[in-house]
Amino acid sequence: MASAAEQLASNLNFSTFAKAEDLKKRLWFTLAALLVYRLGTHIPLPGLNPEAYAQAFRGQSGGILGLFNMFSGGAVQRMAIFALGIMPYISASIIVQLMTSVVPALENLKKEGEQGRKIINQYTRYGTVLLGALQAYGISVGLESGNGLVVDPGIFFRVSTVITLLGGTMFLMWLGEQITSRGIGNGISLIIFAGIAAGLPTALAGTLELGRTGALSTTLILAVIIVAIAVIAVIVFVERAQRRLLIQYPKRQVGNRMFQGDTSHLPLKLNTSGVIPAIFASSLLLLPATIAGFANTTALPGWATSIVAALGHGQPLYMLLYGLLIAFFAFFYTAIVFNPKDTADNLKKHGGFIPGIRPGERTAEYIDYVLTRITVIGAIYLVFVCILPEILVSQTGIPLSLGGTSLLIVVSVTLDTVAQIQGHLIAQQYEGLIKKSKLRGGKRGR
Repeated sequence: MASAAEQLASNLNFSTFAKAEDLKKRLWFTLAALLVYRLGTHIPLPGLNPEAYAQAFRGQSGGILGLFNMFSGGAVQRMAIFALGIMPYISASIIVQLMTSVVPALENLKKEGEQGRKIINQYTRYGTVLLGALQAYGISVGLESGNGLVVDPGIFFRVSTVITLLGGTMFLMWLGEQITSRGIGNGISLIIFAGIAAGLPTALAGTLELGRTGALSTTLILAVIIVAIAVIAVIVFVERAQRRLLIQYPKRQVGNRMFQGDTSHLPLKLNTSGVIPAIFASSLLLLPATIAGFANTTALPGWATSIVAALGHGQPLYMLLYGLLIAFFAFFYTAIVFNPKDTADNLKKHGGFIPGIRPGERTAEYIDYVLTRITVIGAIYLVFVCILPEILVSQTGIPLSLGGTSLLIVVSVTLDTVAQIQGHLIAQQYEGLIKKSKLRGGKRGR
């Protein structure tokens, strides 16, 4: 079956794409949905003073607001109705995934298949509403505390802000689900991708403008481009890398015939945790600088000012903690999303086994051993990909949009989207082969 799929994938060409009418409809729907998202990032929140807010944001763009602004496609910078973005949904998803590992009731739901998955998704939506409402209320209070940011502060502004921002997040969550079901898939990831990709042209134009004015040398810009290309190549290689464990199934007898046992592979991704460790590490490290920026810096004690300065971009302590947090979250999130015991139980249930390893607990221990070893490599890869561009950004003043986290997200989502498109094309070819075989069978019957 795998060889047949590879054969079909190698035969894909432009004519195959031209005949895939369903795929073209899905692509047009996806593009239309992303266009709606981009339009929403330019609709401002009512009741704000745009000039005062723009000036206040410039003073905080180096903190966590800059990171959220990158993920939201500039909506935070404009304080648009999509300013919260899809981050509350991602946070709720991670919390629910964590709870499924520690709460027996949720763990049982996870094992119930499609019905259990629907219930867990509903809990995730409830969590999104709760987190989104809390964050929206915090934003409304923070805006009111600023000097002249809100035209008419009061309870009406807070209620309207919470409803608007929470409604924007819920709409994006629904839009992402529609892209997943009616588009080409990966709806939530594509929304984040669209937000980051929308800022890349501005970041490139700003970098070239710095080179034109002499703030950056041409040699340095070329070096940054070469490093970016090298990092993209590393991301493509590692994100597609797998450690395949050989799985064998015993011989089986059907009637008087004996069938040879099948063999397959259990693929373990080198980077199972994806981009989540980099997002979590960035958020935690930028939080102190953001809090200090909102507070009166002259009123902070000396030790607090020293900590904030040491956690600035490019500082040794920041880089050290950034790398350690990325490595920690790589192991932590991998342990959440992949359970070796469940995998070993499923193999045992279907009669599969790893050659030389006893089914059951010994298989779970072996899978956990292999997964731990490849996660070490994956953590080192994440630290390298995120730290190297971070050093270039801090030392050269290149915009944050060209950082390691943004490159990792853009390349990973692009690879997944291409794989989704190839999957649709392969399914189209399979349907064509089935129709041809039916027609040939009908002609022979005549």
